Amino acid sequence: MKVFVQVPCLNEETTLPLVLESIPREIPGVDEVEILIIDDGSTDRTVEVAKEHGVKHFVLHSRNMGLARSFRDGVDYALSHGADIVVNTDGDNQYPQDRIADLVTPIVEGRADIVIADRQTSQIAHFSHFKKLMQNVGSKVVNLAAETKLPDAASGFRAYSKAALYRLNIVTQFSYCMETIIQAGNKRLRIESIPVTTNPKTRESRLFKNIWQHMFKSGLAITRSFLMFKPYVILGWLGGLMMLAGLIPFIRFFIFWLQGEGAGNIQSLIFGSAMLVGGLLSLALLVIADLLRTNRVLIEDQLERIKEIQYGLDPMTDDPKARTPEGLMEQRRALEAHRTETDPLGLAHNRQTEGHS
Repeated sequence: MKVFVQVPCLNEETTLPLVLESIPREIPGVDEVEILIIDDGSTDRTVEVAKEHGVKHFVLHSRNMGLARSFRDGVDYALSHGADIVVNTDGDNQYPQDRIADLVTPIVEGRADIVIADRQTSQIAHFSHFKKLMQNVGSKVVNLAAETKLPDAASGFRAYSKAALYRLNIVTQFSYCMETIIQAGNKRLRIESIPVTTNPKTRESRLFKNIWQHMFKSGLAITRSFLMFKPYVILGWLGGLMMLAGLIPFIRFFIFWLQGEGAGNIQSLIFGSAMLVGGLLSLALLVIADLLRTNRVLIEDQLERIKEIQYGLDPMTDDPKARTPEGLMEQRRALEAHRTETDPLGLAHNRQTEGHS
């Protein structure tokens, strides 16, 4: 079992030593712990400091690419180097790296696919009351979209199993945190949460300029995820409300028309027509979104198979039999059974299972 701890960095030469020194090198049930530095266009000595502390794995960006791209590139590197579990922390020493073992344990024991640290934001001293409120509201909206009950959806201190990373696809350019939860929830992955206490603040966030920008970009990411996985929540309700708003002035106009006063109430007819047209367009978009959702499921199924071929099946057991063709075939059957929970076309029942050695 190999664990990769990836650390996205942007000019973190000051705090990076604290992070690297607190990452555990031995974890129960884990054979190897590797550290991966993702340098997102740093202009200081971040890379040199990491090398001085014995880090051997690096992903280097020539310019700042953002947190989502850094996470995606780090995962690709880790999987290509044999990672069975990927832990994500941060280079500003916000998270308690000594709790990495607690993040990994539920995955090692087979209880979870993803483990997310709960920062207990209501107790963070440097968070304003408004920020605490927005963190709580944001988590509730994400839980609604993902059908989960996570107390801290914005936490970036997480552990992912290899199987979970096969099924997650990052499309946003801002932050992967909320998007991966919504994807994981809708794909019925098992998610656990553990409470942690964050370290003292070392610097301001570089992910966003202010809380309003953060709220705006997070809102866009959540809305996009809603449209991907639950288009009826937005388009269905919007279309229904607009249809209802269009029928009311139509009925009003019809009543006045029966009374011979229709000529003076044309505005009701115009407003009702506009609302009905908007409602019909929303319902038409809902049909298109649902068809695109079906197409996305098929594409993601292909991507998952490609990842299995590229990186190998998920060996979440030390049983030597699991390495044999029969063992790999059994893993394939388990993956196929898992897919049937979220396969809307029932395609998983018609696929033949095969092992990759």
